[in-house]
Amino acid sequence: MALVSAPSFEDQLKIGQVGESLIAKWLIAKGWSVMPVYEKELDTGKGPRLFTPGGEIIAADMLIYKSNDAIWIEAKHKDAFTWHRITKRWVTGIDLKHYLDYCKVDEVSPWPVWLLFLQRGGQAKDSPPDSPSGLFGSTLKHLRSHENHRFENFGHGGMVYWAHGTLRKLAELEDLLCHLP
Repeated sequence: MALVSAPSFEDQLKIGQVGESLIAKWLIAKGWSVMPVYEKELDTGKGPRLFTPGGEIIAADMLIYKSNDAIWIEAKHKDAFTWHRITKRWVTGIDLKHYLDYCKVDEVSPWPVWLLFLQRGGQAKDSPPDSPSGLFGSTLKHLRSHENHRFENFGHGGMVYWAHGTLRKLAELEDLLCHLP
């Protein structure tokens, strides 16, 4: 029996960049200008950072603007929502340490932070098939008071999850996939 290895950091980064690119192209098509924050140190595994008088914070992936509005966007690209057996809901989540840093960005910046999840609608491990697909998201202000649960034993310092119903559906999957080359 062959063992399947977990995707490397570089593989995960490439998958994430495809999702970020699709989301950025969709935002541009909606009239937003996009400034990616892609300064990444591959050898250290560090992503984009914001340097403030209070210290270094993990930054969101991009800053978008239209007229006098600006928004930080953290873009996640997922194969599927996960079925949370305890609450009987579809959920998606992010690394807790990153989430806490995005909350700091939300506090020190005049612009709100949005988390966007591009969900492919596949099947996650130990989940039913056909999870919801599309682009989902919300502001951190909303998400902070609507966490589904946290799980300490996953990721580098735990994970935080939100229920599918907590997120707004912003676009159908096909609306983003049409931007593939």
